[in-house]
Amino acid sequence: MQIHRLALVDPNAKIGQDVQIGPFCVVEDGVEIGDGTILEARVTVKKGSIIGKNNHIFEGVTIGGLPQCVGLAEENCGGVIIGDGNVIRENVTIHRSMRPDGATIVGDDCMLMVNAHVAHDCNVANEVILANNAMLAGHVVVGRRAFVSGAAGAHQFVRIGSYAMVGGQAHLVKDVPPFVTVDGLSSQVVGLNVIGLKRAGFTSSDLKTLKNVYRILYKSEMNWREIVEKIGKEYTEGVGLEMARFLATTTRGVTSERACLPTVSEAREAAKEASAQTRESAAAEPSVIPLRVVDEDGASLIPPPSKRRIA
Repeated sequence: MQIHRLALVDPNAKIGQDVQIGPFCVVEDGVEIGDGTILEARVTVKKGSIIGKNNHIFEGVTIGGLPQCVGLAEENCGGVIIGDGNVIRENVTIHRSMRPDGATIVGDDCMLMVNAHVAHDCNVANEVILANNAMLAGHVVVGRRAFVSGAAGAHQFVRIGSYAMVGGQAHLVKDVPPFVTVDGLSSQVVGLNVIGLKRAGFTSSDLKTLKNVYRILYKSEMNWREIVEKIGKEYTEGVGLEMARFLATTTRGVTSERACLPTVSEAREAAKEASAQTRESAAAEPSVIPLRVVDEDGASLIPPPSKRRIA
């Protein structure tokens, strides 16, 4: 165990073996830090926080801060539980639960990039990536191996399904189904996260199943109850079952699909046609700009037709 002489570690904190605590760190009473965890400079770990093994926590991180709730007393707050093998980069904030018996949870092998925020009572599963400035409001649930891109924000109580890919600056106000991609610009679903699923080892059979489920969910003319019943009856195992369970338990509804946009080539052709029409219109009706020459007082210097001399 290596504790820098400029760090403040409460004697009642439980520090594991081979833990490294850098300068200007603050570790409060009752904190638990597992073996092999590294705290770089200026990390603050507040009471009620439990951190697992082999985590690497970078400068300026605050773990266990009070929930950002008006009128909430500290004695009524819960804690934070962080698993093993996580990388938590500079200035990340992870807040305590707002319930005395609750906990904000971050699983194993996650990566929380610079300035990411995990609010009170969130539950972040294993192998999740939150990119720079990603923001999770209170009670948000993030499924395994989901990826939330930079500056994306999730409204409180929203769920982000496993293996979902959320684009940068997306604003999520409804649940994001597992295995899909959300476009950052429109904040709507634009298809399955096919690349991510292939990298994760999903089979062609799994992808076929998910495509069928996706068609039922987003392409059919059925109402919501019929959609949930159909998927629940037809898919009783594997990825289909996971999707069925997620849809059946939503309380906020699911993120809608984005309307089809033109491809790049289609957009270029449309631009060419518009440009050609503009040129044709300009050639047919040339603009006539009258010429007027005036003196300093605004009087015309060109004599009227009756006074002009013709050489």
